[in-house]
Amino acid sequence: MSLVPEIEARPWVLQAPSATPESGFIFKDDESVKTTNGMDGDESFLQRQYELAQLDQSQRVNWEMIKKLTVCGVAFLNDAYDMFAINIVAMILGFVYYNDAEGADQNTVPKKWDTLIKIAVQIGCLLGQLVLGRLGDKVGRTTIYSASLMIAIITTIASAFSSSMVKGFNVFIVLFIWRVLLGIGIGGDYPLTATIVSEYCSTANRGKLMAGVFAWQGFGNVLAPIVSIIVTVCFMSKIDADVLYLDYVWRIIIGVGCIPGVATLYWRLTMADSVRFQNISANTRASSMESTRADEEKLLATETRNTNSIFETNNEVAQSPLMESNRPGHTKTFSQHFSEWRHLKVLLGTSIAWFALDVAFYGINLNSAVVIDAIGFAGNLYQDKPSHFIIRNCVGNIIINILGSVPGYWITVFTIERLGRKTIQLMGFGVLAVLYVILGFAYNQILAKSTGAFIFLFSLAQLFQNFGPNVTTFVIPGEVFPTRFRSTAHGISAASGKLGAIVAQGGFLQLTNIGGHNAWIDHLLQVFALFMCIGFLATLWIPETKGKSLEEISEE
Repeated sequence: MSLVPEIEARPWVLQAPSATPESGFIFKDDESVKTTNGMDGDESFLQRQYELAQLDQSQRVNWEMIKKLTVCGVAFLNDAYDMFAINIVAMILGFVYYNDAEGADQNTVPKKWDTLIKIAVQIGCLLGQLVLGRLGDKVGRTTIYSASLMIAIITTIASAFSSSMVKGFNVFIVLFIWRVLLGIGIGGDYPLTATIVSEYCSTANRGKLMAGVFAWQGFGNVLAPIVSIIVTVCFMSKIDADVLYLDYVWRIIIGVGCIPGVATLYWRLTMADSVRFQNISANTRASSMESTRADEEKLLATETRNTNSIFETNNEVAQSPLMESNRPGHTKTFSQHFSEWRHLKVLLGTSIAWFALDVAFYGINLNSAVVIDAIGFAGNLYQDKPSHFIIRNCVGNIIINILGSVPGYWITVFTIERLGRKTIQLMGFGVLAVLYVILGFAYNQILAKSTGAFIFLFSLAQLFQNFGPNVTTFVIPGEVFPTRFRSTAHGISAASGKLGAIVAQGGFLQLTNIGGHNAWIDHLLQVFALFMCIGFLATLWIPETKGKSLEEISEE
């Protein structure tokens, strides 16, 4: 007899909520959300199988699902805006705080402060991905998801009001502290968004919808320079008369970053955990109770041993059904699961691949002004009006993102279910390695002969970052790990990526001006090519997840 008819024939078995097969989303105030309390083990098991079968067989995307996915997508738009707006803010801070400096230092933030404020969010992200990722498994996905947004909103507003406080504690240090805390909130979005979306979606749509949510990051990249242009234009006449009016501009640019979060806070607060996670949580609690009963049985058997023969007692304990249920392997812990090489190599593969990617991704995207300057689009820092210089650089940022980054995200969205995650990631790393080798070893020759050719090759590299590992390194860790520690493992993988970003910004990018202004960029591109090769090799440890249910992938 098939499973579903058997369940339907028994009315006392809880039926799946009506929203689950269609959208995979449940709300905390839905009356249809119930628990399996009161069922025996067989009934609960059959019900879980029915719910998961219904969820994975569903391919319908309805308005409710679109609304919830939009909330998750806005999270990444918000995160990207907050992370990459600092490129423009750092440029403006040079005009505000160093307009009276002399020579080459005029209108330029010193390297140490520039690095500090750009690396701050990456440090916070690393911490947030590890800590909030772990709490997502222990406390609940949506509870921590809401907390991460509230952290981001509060710290974004605080960042906008950063100022010098006491001697030796200048605006850059204050901004650094607030942006580290902001990074913690942003960091939590990575494992929690990936886990929430993957557990809500059906097998047929999972990769496409996860990639679609992450693709909002591209809109955030473009939104930051657009907002900067609008705000600068609003203050243009005052800026041209007094450059210190830019102090309002950079604060408004940062402050705008809290608006998308505030707009979606209610929906985060009312979103409930997926059926999958609720079932795993119920099973964990049941296993804990069973383990407690087994310990009590063992204690009773030990006491009995004091009054009966050792042979008889040992025989009884060995035959105890509770002792049988508590044998090792019943439910593996995180350390037990990843102590097996076949599981550990997957975690290493997702972590190393993400690390390798972010060395290049953030090395370039957190320093887009270097590329804009290299192609001659930045203008003259010392002769142009500050407002014109800022607007020109913002336009350059928009062009770079629209030519390569944004299309790359959406090509992945529409091909990931056909090509597969692993295929796209291997292709992306391979193509990027070749492009960075060409750009690195022929950097000066290409720029000397044709700026257009350089822009084309650079945009192509941006395209294959996103039609490649930048999206798949986010998607794959949300699929390949068991539900009970999916958020933790995704957080470890994502934190490895942020470690790569820190290495790039705090290490490699400090070498940019060795031998002259931007004289070492060609060597940096060569280094990035090496890391793409490392990412390619690490991807070989990762399984293909296309067309498989989460339970099939993780062997749950």
